[in-house]
Amino acid sequence: MTLVDRLAALSSVVALGTGRLPDDVLTDLRDLDQRAGSRLRLSGEYTVIALAGATGSGKSSLFNVVAGASLAEVGVRRPTTSATQAVVFGPDGATELLDWLEIRSRQHGDASAAPELSGLVLLDLPDHDSTEVSHRAEVDRLVRLVDAFIWVLDPQKYADAVLHDDYLRPLAAHRDVMVVALNQSDRLPSPDVAACVRDLDRLLAEDGLGGVPVLATSAVTPDGAAPLREFLVATVANHKARTARVSADLDTTAARLAPLVPPPRSVPALRDAERRLQNTLAGAAGVPAVVGAVGRAYERRGLAAVGWPPLRWVHHLRPDPLRRLGIGQSSMGDEVLRRTSLPSASAASRAGVDSAVRSLADTASSGLPAPWPRMLLEAAKSRAGAVPDALDRAVGGADLGTNRPPRWWRLVGAVQWALLAAAVAGGVWLGLLAVLAYLQIGLDAPSLGPFAWPTVLLVGGLASGLALRVLIRPFVAVGAARRRRRATAELGRRVEAVGEEFVLSPLRAELSLFGELAAAVHRLNR
Repeated sequence: MTLVDRLAALSSVVALGTGRLPDDVLTDLRDLDQRAGSRLRLSGEYTVIALAGATGSGKSSLFNVVAGASLAEVGVRRPTTSATQAVVFGPDGATELLDWLEIRSRQHGDASAAPELSGLVLLDLPDHDSTEVSHRAEVDRLVRLVDAFIWVLDPQKYADAVLHDDYLRPLAAHRDVMVVALNQSDRLPSPDVAACVRDLDRLLAEDGLGGVPVLATSAVTPDGAAPLREFLVATVANHKARTARVSADLDTTAARLAPLVPPPRSVPALRDAERRLQNTLAGAAGVPAVVGAVGRAYERRGLAAVGWPPLRWVHHLRPDPLRRLGIGQSSMGDEVLRRTSLPSASAASRAGVDSAVRSLADTASSGLPAPWPRMLLEAAKSRAGAVPDALDRAVGGADLGTNRPPRWWRLVGAVQWALLAAAVAGGVWLGLLAVLAYLQIGLDAPSLGPFAWPTVLLVGGLASGLALRVLIRPFVAVGAARRRRRATAELGRRVEAVGEEFVLSPLRAELSLFGELAAAVHRLNR
């Protein structure tokens, strides 16, 4: 992963994390985004290295040795560096860079006497243990901006807890751009210097800085500052401190974000929770009642269509179940706007929907740190208030096929009318024969075996019609069951669409955003 890619990932984290990450974290992210971009745009020919240390550590003396002149005031018992001083080894003075660092006190080093230091901007920071709050604030500010650090310690205070807790340990990710100088080594015998170096190595390892070079230096002995000068020369020569510092800042940021935004993972197993939600929404929408009404309406209309014509009026005495619910009366043009007469969802039903939504959000946020459970719940509930009306419109606009009677109804109905016509013809024929017999006009009717045709038509028509009515009822029941299944599927699809639009889509959008944010945090790593 290139540094450019990591900085792009940082910008993505800032954009995606707004409103989702803690305010203090976002503030630091924005500051790093701006600071890193600004530093990389400024001169890459100069490397900014800061000398930092406590009062009496001798950092100003080392600063003067490297500069080759007494530029910084030297003191032992009280802070003498009240403002940051800079010495620049280079032709143009690094004016723009020092302006960005807000450093007013600037001196030029003799680049001709030390050409190997050309490109160095060396800073002498105020003492970090100063009683002046402004001094410590200046140190804290510049520690965040410089490319590399040299922490100057003295043999008496190198174990100072404030130094280790407030400065060294938080900069553990910056080990590649840091050295520690155990200064004033001339005051100790060689064995004691070696013992101090070993003890300091141990303390640095406890700070997470194991492997950071510890240099024994002195500003008063010949070549006592040579190890420090070698570090400066090597750091300036490779021109990598600037990018290494930004990379270290990104490493620290990635480590800080890791517990807040876990690595991307597979989409949570929401199927069971989604199924519970859909079942709850179906109950709240009155789907079971509508499905039952579809079956009863089919049977009522079917029996009326295929029953004995003179008795069909009996079925119309019972109200149509679907019409009572206000379903099945809309035209295709106003289906979407259709409202039903279904009873409003009960308090228990509404509570069930709310519980199902919460359960869905809890499942989606399982294992995620705050504030993601709250964010996902808010996303799932963001449009939940519109669900009741949407469910009513979905049920009212469903095409349940109730306005299109099956063709076999017409066929059976036509047969029933034919049988009724045969019975009527037989009755009229028998009546006519009776009148003629009364008038003593002898007229024999044709016969079918032992029965006269008029009798066959009358009795056969009536008996066949009633028998057909009985025989056809199971087929009507089968058709009603088929329509209930179709209604269940259609209403389930429409209820599912409502759940998807008003609950699942906002939730998935938030989950997708979390995934993008987690991926961006992952790209912050090297």
